[in-house]
Amino acid sequence: MWFKRMILEEWFDDYQYAVKYDIGESAVKYLTFGQLGINLDQLPIRYGYHHGRPDLRACLAEQYPGLSAKNVIVTSGGSEAIFLITSALLKPGDHAIIEHPNYPSLYEIPRSLNCQVSFLELTFENQFKPDLQQLDTLIKPNTKLISLTHPNNPTGSMISRETLDELIRWVEAHDLHLLFDETYREMAFESTLPPAATLSPNVISISSMSKCYGLPGIRIGWMVTQDQHMLDSALNIREQVTITNNAIGEEIALQVLRQKEKYLQKARESILQNRSIVSEWMKQQEDFEWIFPEAGVVSMPRLASHVKVDPEKLYRRLAEKYKTFVIPGRCFEMDNIYFRLGFGSNPEEIRTGLTNLNKALNDLRG
Repeated sequence: MWFKRMILEEWFDDYQYAVKYDIGESAVKYLTFGQLGINLDQLPIRYGYHHGRPDLRACLAEQYPGLSAKNVIVTSGGSEAIFLITSALLKPGDHAIIEHPNYPSLYEIPRSLNCQVSFLELTFENQFKPDLQQLDTLIKPNTKLISLTHPNNPTGSMISRETLDELIRWVEAHDLHLLFDETYREMAFESTLPPAATLSPNVISISSMSKCYGLPGIRIGWMVTQDQHMLDSALNIREQVTITNNAIGEEIALQVLRQKEKYLQKARESILQNRSIVSEWMKQQEDFEWIFPEAGVVSMPRLASHVKVDPEKLYRRLAEKYKTFVIPGRCFEMDNIYFRLGFGSNPEEIRTGLTNLNKALNDLRG
């Protein structure tokens, strides 16, 4: 076992706090504590419940028809949920199939556990949609886990209910577990999928307060499944790592979720407006091309084939000279002509950031 840093997080460390215009972030613009209007004066700062606060778990369970609080573990962000699930299901030598591109910990944790990883590739040419026929060519006798994220980070692609049902039938037929990251489910604008964990005991759904609610700093996520053995195994692991969640984060999450539609409606309106700004900008570009993001708050454009500049120099010049932040494709183990472009911020920040992207590219052309 050998854990290493994610290239994505190293890039964040290098530039996230040094820039002024963030058009690479994968979340709704973060809120401030003052915007929440929550009084914490009487909150006991004590150890919490190992599974998460009962009232918070019950509140979360309302999002999963047919399930209850006993099917929920509240975690330290979605990242801990990924760690717990992966560590519970995989042993050294096992095999996992991970949709790619994706958040890197979904494949870095299996690698760190000395497991084999195969990618279910999302390609530009296929509109970043998963081709489930590939699964039969990827599965091995030691395959234990398959992981997909939709709406997808970093491409913004979405799958249909029919595709999800087909995927679950395949998983059940091969007696595998499906980790379905649905952190952006509330930002699926055309048609929202049902929570995947409600559809099969083979599925574990994960989500968090970070992306759609603009609360990454409270570090609250959750995992939901019908598989009680899976929940028990995850709890065994988290008690060796974080033990419980932080009391302040759980209280904030509970208060926001009790008014979730107020927060989500505002976020959806903002994202749709911002996506239109990026879409109109893309229509005017000859040097960049993209697949229109159907859902979520991110997209994965690329440099057009006629553009002959070093992409790494472009992204660094953009950050260092123009104080504007995007994520290089290499941070997702993609060709570096791709970059993650987010539209969770405010309109002016996005417009300025896009203008700066053009300026940085023109600088490199001389």
